Amino acid sequence: MSNKTIPNKPFVDAGRGGMKGTLINLWPYMWPSDRPDLKRRVLYAAILMVIGKAITVLIPYFYKLATDALTGDLDVNGSIRDWLPYLLLTPVMLVVLYNIGRVVSVGFNQWRDALFASVGQHAVKELSAIVFRHLHALSLRYHLQRRTGGLTRVVERGTKGIEAIVRFSILSGLPTILEFAFMAIVIWYWFDWRYVAVISIMIWAYVWFTIRASDWRINIRRDMNDNDTEANSKAIDSLLNFETVKYFGNEGLEANRFGQSMARYEKAATKVWTSLAWLNFGQTIIMGLGMASCMLLSVYAVQAGEQTLGDFVMINALLMQLFVPLNFIGFIYREIRQGFADLEEMFKLLGVEQEIQDKPNSTEMKVSEGAIKFEDVSFHYDEDRKILKNVSFDVPAGKTVAIVGPSGAGKSTVSRLMFRFYDVIEGAIRIDGQDLRDAKQKSLRDSIGMVPQDTVLFNETIAYNIRYGRPDATDAEVEQAAEMAQIGDFIRSLPQGFKTEVGERGLKLSGGEKQRVAIARTLLKAPPILILDEATSALDTQTEREIQAALDVVSQDRTTLVIAHRLSTVVSADEILVLQAGEVVERGTHKSLLKQKGLYEKMWSRQREATEAEEKLRAVREGDDLGILTRK
Repeated sequence: MSNKTIPNKPFVDAGRGGMKGTLINLWPYMWPSDRPDLKRRVLYAAILMVIGKAITVLIPYFYKLATDALTGDLDVNGSIRDWLPYLLLTPVMLVVLYNIGRVVSVGFNQWRDALFASVGQHAVKELSAIVFRHLHALSLRYHLQRRTGGLTRVVERGTKGIEAIVRFSILSGLPTILEFAFMAIVIWYWFDWRYVAVISIMIWAYVWFTIRASDWRINIRRDMNDNDTEANSKAIDSLLNFETVKYFGNEGLEANRFGQSMARYEKAATKVWTSLAWLNFGQTIIMGLGMASCMLLSVYAVQAGEQTLGDFVMINALLMQLFVPLNFIGFIYREIRQGFADLEEMFKLLGVEQEIQDKPNSTEMKVSEGAIKFEDVSFHYDEDRKILKNVSFDVPAGKTVAIVGPSGAGKSTVSRLMFRFYDVIEGAIRIDGQDLRDAKQKSLRDSIGMVPQDTVLFNETIAYNIRYGRPDATDAEVEQAAEMAQIGDFIRSLPQGFKTEVGERGLKLSGGEKQRVAIARTLLKAPPILILDEATSALDTQTEREIQAALDVVSQDRTTLVIAHRLSTVVSADEILVLQAGEVVERGTHKSLLKQKGLYEKMWSRQREATEAEEKLRAVREGDDLGILTRK
C-alpha cells in the first residue's frame, strides 16, 4: 500500500476543474516522480507506438504492389528497385511481406500495451489505496450520512475510470490521431491533396457527429448509473438487514423497492442502447460517403491512366484500415468521458475534508495513570438540539465510573467524544491532564479499549477477530485472551476451533458469544482505559451475568467508564452519574443514589420489577417442563 499521506486538500477541486482538474489530479500517478522505471516504460511505449503506426500505414503499400504485380502494372525496373530487391517483387513475396507487416504492426502495438499496463495498474493501485485510507479518515458523521452501497459504487467506478482513461485515451485515442497524421502524409505524397481534403472532411464530420451524439448519450448513461447506484444501495442495505426483513416478513416490500429501482434502470438502459443504434447508423453514413468519394476519385484516375489498379486497392485499404479505429471513436469518446465523470466523482470524494484532524503540533498520547476528566463539556450534532450541556466529572485512575440515564440522555455520545469521533463544542476532555484535541488520534485510540453494545465482527475466523485487538499477537496470546473472556471452551468445542468463520457481521455466533469475542479482543489489546458502552443491554439476564463476570476481569486495575442501560451492571461502580437531557442530575454510589429517591431510584425500581417478572416467568416455564417430564 502507498505510504503517501493525505493532506487537507490533496486534490484539485474536480467539481470546478472538470476534465482539466481530473487530468491534473491523475497525472502524478501516470508519471510518478518516485518510479523512474515506470517513466521509462511510458517513453518506450511512446516509441513503440510511433514505430507500430508507421508500419501500419505502410502495410497497404505492399497490398498495392501485390495487386500491380498480378495485373502486370508493376514497374520492376523503376524507382522501386532503389529500395526493394527484385527477388521481393514477385506476387508471392509481396503477399508474404504484406502479412509480415500486419503481424509486426500488431506485435509492436501489443508490446506497447504490455509495457504501459503496469503504468495504468500502478495508478489504479495508488489511488485505490489512497481512497480507502481517506474513507477511514473521514468522520463518523460523514459515514452515518452516506449509503455504503453508493459509496462503494463511486470507488468501484472511479478505479474503472482510471483504466478507461488509460486504455482508451492513451492506448487508443493517441494512436488513432498519430495514424491519421501518418496516413495524411502518405496519401498526399502518393495521391494528391483532394484525397486528403475528402478524408479530413469525413473525419471532421464523423468526430463532430460522434461527440454531439455521445454527449447526448452521456446524460442518459449518467441517469442509468444513478439508478444503478440507487438499486445497489437498496440491495446492500436490505441484505445487511436480512434478519429484520425476516422478522417483519417484508421480503415482498424489499423486492418491490428493489424492483422499482431496477425498473428505472431498465428504462434508462433501454435508452442507452437505442441511442447507440442511432449513433452507429449515423457514423456508417458519414464513413460511406467519405469512402465513396475517395474511391470515385481513384476510379476516374485509373480510367484516365493516371493510377494503376493497385492504387485503387491501396486507397481502399488505407480507408478500411482507418475505419477500424474510427469505428470505435464513439465508444472511445464515451468511455473516456464516462471515465472522467466517474473519476471526477472519486476525486470529489477525496476532496471531502476530514472533520477530525490531528493538529500540526499534536503529540503522542502518553497514559501513565489513566485518569479521565470532563470539564464543562457541551456538544451537539445539530445546533438546534443540544446533546450534552456543561457536563463535568472525573474518573480517577484505576476506578470505575458509570453513566446511566434514559434513552436519548447523551450516554453513548460520551464514548464517541472519548474516541474523538467528534470534538467537543465547548469545554475539554483530558486524560492524565492531556487535552484529547492535542494528541494524535491513533495514540489516543491505542490507549482506550471498547466493548460496545452491538459487536460487529469481520467475516473472518474467530482467531482473526480476537487478534484484531493486537495484530502482532501470537496464537498463545490469542488463546489466553479467549480463556480470560470465558469463551475458550466454546471455541475448542467447534469443529474448526479458532479457525471457525463467524459469518457476515458475526451472525453465526449468538449475542453472548459475540460479546465474549469482543471482550477477548479488548483483553488482547490491553489498554489502560476501558469503555463499556451498554455492553450487556442486548443480552438476556442469565447471559448478562456470565458476561458481567468476564467484564469484571477486563476492568481490573483499569480506569473504566461504563455506559449502562441495565443498572444491575453498575452496582459496584465507584461512582454513578445520572444523565437526563444532556445534564448530570444526580451522582453518587448505588446506595447513596437509592437514598436520594430521585431518577435513579425510579429507574432501579422499574428494572428490578421487570427482572423479577422475567425470573418468575422463567421459573414457571422450567416448572412446566419439569412437570411434563415427571408425567412422562
